[in-house]
Amino acid sequence: MKGVRIGEQERIEIDAQVDKVLRGLGNPEPPIRLDDIRELLRLDRHYFSSTDDGAIREFISKVKIGAQQLFLRPTLILDLVKKASVSAFWIPDGKRILIDKNLPEKKHRWAETHEVIHSITEWHKLFLFGDSTRELNPTCHDQLEAEANYGAGQLLFVRGRFVQEARDLKMCLDSVKALSTRFGNTMTSTLWRYVEQLGDHLPMVALVTVHPHKLPDDHDPAAPCKYFVESPSFRVRFGSVAEVEVFYALQQYCSRAKGGPLGSAEVILKDVNGTSHVFWFETFFNRYEALTLAYHVKEKGVLVAVV
Repeated sequence: MKGVRIGEQERIEIDAQVDKVLRGLGNPEPPIRLDDIRELLRLDRHYFSSTDDGAIREFISKVKIGAQQLFLRPTLILDLVKKASVSAFWIPDGKRILIDKNLPEKKHRWAETHEVIHSITEWHKLFLFGDSTRELNPTCHDQLEAEANYGAGQLLFVRGRFVQEARDLKMCLDSVKALSTRFGNTMTSTLWRYVEQLGDHLPMVALVTVHPHKLPDDHDPAAPCKYFVESPSFRVRFGSVAEVEVFYALQQYCSRAKGGPLGSAEVILKDVNGTSHVFWFETFFNRYEALTLAYHVKEKGVLVAVV
């Protein structure tokens, strides 16, 4: 699944809100403490269980989201949890963030920060928990989620601090792992930011997939990637590359190892003009997801000087 692009104006406004939070925290060293963010923004965090309907219904009977919304959809929260598989959400009234306690603990940090961005992004308040045709449009929902993901990345990776430190390291998955530890975030979210933030001028792509040689029964060959993250320059120069093509490349060089490095190789990809280019691919399996980093090396047939 390719990521949704967000508008430049939205990006600027989200950056401004993130900068405001970081200033309020005293421009701290990474990793960012979520307790400090909740205290600064006066947010409450609560947990619910998506597997316990009774507990969810009891919560619904106590919470107030807004008279109009509850009147129109009294089981709004239950719908979000059971039908839309939402594992975390923000409730404006009471400034509460709810997280499904069944969500793997390592994902709580990202889920909570994602909801923090919803809470400080002014125009999100106009759409979340709404009932109009526009608000329920999947495209609109995907856009809001992409904006919240962008803002969460900017906040958890301390804006320009991440780029500064990442550029001082060799471009490889070991560096992504080191940055993951440094900023206190999962390797998956770190890989995502790495490609987005360092790929302004260098075409890069990140893939989050199942093990290339251990496909589940519900694997969709037409959409093999959980996430297909393109850097800005990759999107412009190689936007015609399909995730199916890239996943096939993984199957050619990856080993069947049960965990750890699965392999690396040069892969040829064609740009939007049909010109062939060499990319360096590297894949790591964390026993849950296969994480792949790929970046542009040279145009095929062009010699690269060794200094």
